[in-house]
Amino acid sequence: MKLITFCSLISLCCLAFAQAEPKHRLLFFSKSSGFEHPVISWKKGKPSHAEKVLTVMGKKQNWEFVFSKDGSNFSKEYLAGFDSLIFYTTGDLTIAGKDKQPPMSKDGEQALFDYIRDGGGFIGLHCATDTFKTKGVGKYANDHEKCGDFTCMVGGEFLGHGKQQKATSRVINPKFPGFEKIGKSFTITEEWYALKHLQLDMHVLTVLETKGMQGKDYIRPDYPVSWARNEGKGRVYYNAMGHREDVWSSELFQNMIIGAVHWTSGDVDVEIPANLKEVAPKSMINQH
Repeated sequence: MKLITFCSLISLCCLAFAQAEPKHRLLFFSKSSGFEHPVISWKKGKPSHAEKVLTVMGKKQNWEFVFSKDGSNFSKEYLAGFDSLIFYTTGDLTIAGKDKQPPMSKDGEQALFDYIRDGGGFIGLHCATDTFKTKGVGKYANDHEKCGDFTCMVGGEFLGHGKQQKATSRVINPKFPGFEKIGKSFTITEEWYALKHLQLDMHVLTVLETKGMQGKDYIRPDYPVSWARNEGKGRVYYNAMGHREDVWSSELFQNMIIGAVHWTSGDVDVEIPANLKEVAPKSMINQH
């Protein structure tokens, strides 16, 4: 009887240890070679608002988050330690730039692409589309074939934005992880990015309804503001939301991030057929 009790105790201890192991290890990379958003800024050495939100999320989901602004870490070996990468970045990450944090090397940049194309997960939030911007084309050029490598991988590029305002996004795929409970649409106040160089192979998740929005950046047909696509063997997700602290604190946005991690990390399989031409057929037009 004592032997059985002892063995049972050992089994329970082993089970508890196994459950303590994180399901996923995720890199939240927030280097700002360009403009640094307040929501990811380290003030007096304290974690940013976004990092605080993700820390709580990680505890609830049993995920381990690594928070970094150090681009010099990027290598094949370093990235192999993560199930998915979450980018909230700006500018050319191969230069120190505004935040003076260590930049990526050119080899590190290539390691990023190799990681994704070999099956790694990538999540771009808000200003990720304002990273490694395409060179040699006009500001209002909108060409999915002439975009830079990073823009083509993410699926689109930042063009500009008007004032923060309330707007409505239409949900295209309510079956995608994180979108199941939203409904047909949602309306929130946010800094809404105008986007260009939209990739034709993307699977659009939400479309911004531009009618009634204020500012020249929105004088255009409805366009996607979140999507999923494949890059080689890797899964890529982008969501233009995430400028404001209250958005980060919202259940809506957090559920989207949770769903994105589940998808990019391979927990769930979802069909993501190209649908840009069907759901936002005029979104390639910038009316300036």
